Amino acid sequence: MRIFTVFPLLIVPVAIYNLIAWGGATFSTASAVRERMNIEFMSIRMASGADWSITPGHAMIALSLLLLFFELLKSTGFGRAAIMNHAFSMVLFIICLVEFLMFNAFATSVFFLIMLMCLLDVMAGFMVSIASARRDFGVSEKFAD
Repeated sequence: MRIFTVFPLLIVPVAIYNLIAWGGATFSTASAVRERMNIEFMSIRMASGADWSITPGHAMIALSLLLLFFELLKSTGFGRAAIMNHAFSMVLFIICLVEFLMFNAFATSVFFLIMLMCLLDVMAGFMVSIASARRDFGVSEKFAD
């Protein structure tokens, strides 16, 4: 179970997107990935009578938001596992940024939002670590007097 505390959970949607982007054809285009992400794969009849259609892109963003929630909960931890998680989250964000900027298949809104969630994970992790370190430092100063 310790592996879940070290590796960022947002690696799951990034890996799924990579499979979709690279799986269809080598160096897919953004338009081909957009087509794959916008095909309706599920429809739910609402109480109002309207049909709610869900695409793979919508599902990826929903999964990413759910995993971001758990990542934010994990960011409150401390110790080596939390520091390693922050480091791996930073590496994941850098990989996402490079893919977004350099490869045509990753220039979509779905991937941009996933990359933005990776950035929020990095920022939240470091802010929580800094705040807790500042709090610990402040407590030790009070006892030193």
